[in-house]
Amino acid sequence: MLIEEYFSLKDHHTFHLDVYANFKASIAQPEDLEELFNTPKYKNKKKLVLGGGSNLLFTRNFLGMVIKMEIKGIKVEEEGGDSVLVSFGAGENWHQCVLWAIEDGYGGIENLSLIPGTVGAAPMQNIGAYGVEIKEVFHSLEAYEVKTGKIVRFYKEDCKFGYRYSIFKGPRRDKYIITKVYLRLSKKPEYNISYGNLKETLEAMGVEELNLKDVSQAVIDIRQSKLPDPAQIGNAGSFFKNPMVTNDYFDALRAAFRKIPGFPVDDRHTKVPAAWLIDQSGWKGHRRGAIGVHDKQALVLVNHGGGDGKDLLQLSKDIQESVYKKFGVQLEPEVNVV
Repeated sequence: MLIEEYFSLKDHHTFHLDVYANFKASIAQPEDLEELFNTPKYKNKKKLVLGGGSNLLFTRNFLGMVIKMEIKGIKVEEEGGDSVLVSFGAGENWHQCVLWAIEDGYGGIENLSLIPGTVGAAPMQNIGAYGVEIKEVFHSLEAYEVKTGKIVRFYKEDCKFGYRYSIFKGPRRDKYIITKVYLRLSKKPEYNISYGNLKETLEAMGVEELNLKDVSQAVIDIRQSKLPDPAQIGNAGSFFKNPMVTNDYFDALRAAFRKIPGFPVDDRHTKVPAAWLIDQSGWKGHRRGAIGVHDKQALVLVNHGGGDGKDLLQLSKDIQESVYKKFGVQLEPEVNVV
């Protein structure tokens, strides 16, 4: 285990804000966590688990220990019938794991291509895109229990997955550190191309017979056309969740705003694109010095360089207030604020 002091976090989160942590511990294996939590010098330090840093907004320096998850490994644990059970180390890059699965002909996560971050963060917020969520292929995970030092196994039903939610964002927050994730992938994929303009993109690509690589490439093309590259401009992707409203309230919204889009969630609820609400509230392309709202995707807040996390947080609050005033809909941040 490698420990570093007064560590710059600028290149370790996708907003690229100039903030520091008092300490950083690089975790290459689960045993490193036991050592870290039992070392007197570090045992009682405030701790923050950091994967790819793609879902964090730092508003100040972190006065504690950043735990950088670097546990690697991809292994086919079971194979039989039409599926395989694959384990992924929590420190593996998520998109590279998607590409690995595609190369080996395993389906189920191709719609989740190009989502930034690490594998360990994926079940925490039940990542999803283009009609697919990780819960659909999730089998289980292993996590280090901070209180006892034991490795605990959580199965799908244990995680209580919801929209961008799991118990690790709720009652189990900060009590466990995910070390390994198991996914059940398919050797005979069933493709989901019904969401957004995925079908139209595949048609424009000239795809006649669906395959994993083409579906993944279509997702990548769409994401790259709409979302800024964090390597070029600081951002954390979608800053807000798409809100859900009752069907009755959506009908009232549509009566007042005829072009408002919506997607049925169940018999009682409709999901409304947050980007549309923010755009219609006049925020798309808005800029305040070094920070602002992306000019192609209103759901993305950006740091043009030299921005401050507190200013980004205030911008997000101003957007929430504006959208609520216009539509009566409360936006909830998807990004974790530190």
